[in-house]
Amino acid sequence: MDLAVGTALAAAGILFGLIGIVVPVLPGLIVVLASVLLWAVVAHDPVAYVVLAAAVVIAALGWTLQYLLPGRRLKEAGVPTRTVIVGGIGAVIGLFLIPGLGLLVGFVAGVLLAELARQRTLQAAWPSVKQALAAAALSFGIELAAGALIATAFAIGVWRLLG
Repeated sequence: MDLAVGTALAAAGILFGLIGIVVPVLPGLIVVLASVLLWAVVAHDPVAYVVLAAAVVIAALGWTLQYLLPGRRLKEAGVPTRTVIVGGIGAVIGLFLIPGLGLLVGFVAGVLLAELARQRTLQAAWPSVKQALAAAALSFGIELAAGALIATAFAIGVWRLLG
C-alpha cells in the first residue's frame, strides 16, 4: 500500500475512532490505536514505530486511568460496588436500546434504580446518581484525552515523516 493512501486511511480511522469515543457505538480508542498500527506498518519507518509505541503507552495509560480514577471517586463518595455493577448492567442494556446515548442513560438509570432500592427515596439516592454521572464524565474525558493525544502524536509523526 502506498504511504499516502495508508496515511489517509489511518487519519480517517483516527477521526472515526474519536467520533466513536464521543458517540459510544464502537470501541473508539481501539480504532484509534489500530489506525496508528496500520500507518506504522505501511510507513515502515522508525518515526512511525516510535509513534506507535507512544500510542500503545498512551492507550494503556488511558484505559488504566479510565477505570481506576472514577472507581476511586465512587468509593470515596460511598457509592457501593453493587450499585456500580447494576449501573454497568444498565449501561449495556441502554447501549442496545438507545444507540448513541444509551450507554450513559442506561448507566444512570441502573445507578438510580439500585440506589432507590437501597435508600428508598429519590432524595437519598440522588447524591449517588450525581457521583455516578461525574464518574462517567471523568471516564469519558480520560478516554477522549488519550485519543486526542494519540491523534496528536500521529499528526506529529506524519509531519516528521512526510514534511
